[in-house]
Amino acid sequence: MRAYRDQYADIFGERDDVVLLAISRDSPEELLSWAQDEGFAFRMLSDADGAVGHAYGAVTSSNTLNNRNLFIVDGEGLIAHRMVPFREVDPTAYTDLAAAILNTAGSGD
Repeated sequence: MRAYRDQYADIFGERDDVVLLAISRDSPEELLSWAQDEGFAFRMLSDADGAVGHAYGAVTSSNTLNNRNLFIVDGEGLIAHRMVPFREVDPTAYTDLAAAILNTAGSGD
């Protein structure tokens, strides 16, 4: 999440048509505290029961969310691009993400 914070402007620019949502099984209170402490400029959502994680394949057989998956949803609400798993420690992953966002926005979706 710190990498997103640190690269947010480069990845998303000043666009108002891109919204980053981070989802985890942490409680809303934990996420709010973490977001405030770290200065995250994006929304963090709680998936306490794991329903979203199950729907998007981020839950392992041990029933924990440990896969870092990234989905770009277009203006119609459809998944336009998948990065599964997302390689958050690989700097090129953020370049790929920025390109995928640009391609999705430029495709007329």
